[in-house]
Amino acid sequence: MPLSRRSFHRLAALSAAAGAGALAAPRAALAANTAYVFAYFTETPNMSGANYGLHLAVSTDGLNWAPLNQNNPVVTPTAGTLGLRDPFVFRKQDGTFVVLATDLNGTDFGQNNQYLHVWDSTNLTSFTGYRRVRMHTLNTHTWAPTAFWDAARGQYGIVYSANNGTDVFMVNYTSDFRTVSANQVYFSPGFPVLDGDVVVDGSTFYLYYKNLTTGLLYGARSSTGAANSYTTYTGGLRQGDAMEAPLLVRNNEGNGWRLWGDSFSPVNNDFYAWSQSNVGANSWTALNQRDYTPPLNAKHGSIAGISAAEYSALVSRWGLPNWVRLKSSNLPDRYVRHANNLGRIDAYPFDPHQDQLWRMVAGLADSSGVSFESVNYPGRFLRHLNYEIRLDANDNTATFRADATFTRVAGLADGAWSSFRSYNVPDRYLRHLNYALRIDPVTDATARADATFRVTS
Repeated sequence: MPLSRRSFHRLAALSAAAGAGALAAPRAALAANTAYVFAYFTETPNMSGANYGLHLAVSTDGLNWAPLNQNNPVVTPTAGTLGLRDPFVFRKQDGTFVVLATDLNGTDFGQNNQYLHVWDSTNLTSFTGYRRVRMHTLNTHTWAPTAFWDAARGQYGIVYSANNGTDVFMVNYTSDFRTVSANQVYFSPGFPVLDGDVVVDGSTFYLYYKNLTTGLLYGARSSTGAANSYTTYTGGLRQGDAMEAPLLVRNNEGNGWRLWGDSFSPVNNDFYAWSQSNVGANSWTALNQRDYTPPLNAKHGSIAGISAAEYSALVSRWGLPNWVRLKSSNLPDRYVRHANNLGRIDAYPFDPHQDQLWRMVAGLADSSGVSFESVNYPGRFLRHLNYEIRLDANDNTATFRADATFTRVAGLADGAWSSFRSYNVPDRYLRHLNYALRIDPVTDATARADATFRVTS
């Protein structure tokens, strides 16, 4: 994980108006949004999982995400630094998409770049018209782009983080995301800011940002969306110990909003989330991490609403993961993994990140059950031995097959989740105890919670 962005001029993050909120009259002619797409790049604490191409994940509820293309990039820049950060996926007035991204490959935040990467896409199953668009001639960075439709101007605004002596947001206007107007300062409140996300709701423009002085996230609003017309209306928000990249998303159902923030701490969850029913209020409520699962290794992304047909096309084109993760119900920042050939739950993120990836296959002893094969150690399975869960090579004995087989049942603490009963010791369930995995009888509420997991991506 890179050092604090503050140490490197504070790296920008991407944000995203969930395309839905930024569309005007032509929106009514489009199919209703029933799902979501998440665009991001990837990093892990020791950077072994870092990839600076465009990654996509999908979700039907906007909370729990399935990476596409096995969490590999779907497109990679071919010019500039040959890498991207902070990808922003935005639905244009004609219903197609544009993708903007910071031109930065890796963590060398000291370099300055006047360009953004740009692609066009009909439905995110392919990407055309790749180009780099020059946003200014200043000796500064061009980080964390966001875009919005300004109906009064009849143009799109592209807002990004830059520095003109202090950290500010710049804006350029465009009709085609190819040629842009001269840059101008868009938001400079008297203290340094980073990672702006602009969303239009009706006649109100909302700008969420990070105050670099306090390290907190804030929301501002304007009735015109004009440069330097915003007034901050929320208190500061933070979860964890380090946060940036506010990401404001209107629910597809139209009955509420979510705000995401990206943690750049190597010991914290990568994303945190809040919700509230009225975006104009100052009443954000932190969501329990049980309620959401960000894409694996995702960093600084954006979210857009998509239709059912677009969701199906993305899944058909790129494919859903061929692995699963098991998320603890009562310690939801922790996932089942193997370490030193023992099963345990650890707080995510960690490396090797593949230690938490499993092929959930038909039970080795009974095909109606399930077994868990390690992705990074094929042929090794979770099994119990003296009630302790281990990762061992399948020796194809009847004992091993039985020890490695579990019956999946409704979650003992939450029926929407899952619990796993031992096949050959059926009064015992897979559970964690002091973070170690074992099989035990379940006799109280604590054990039921310990034995409940979400099967996720």
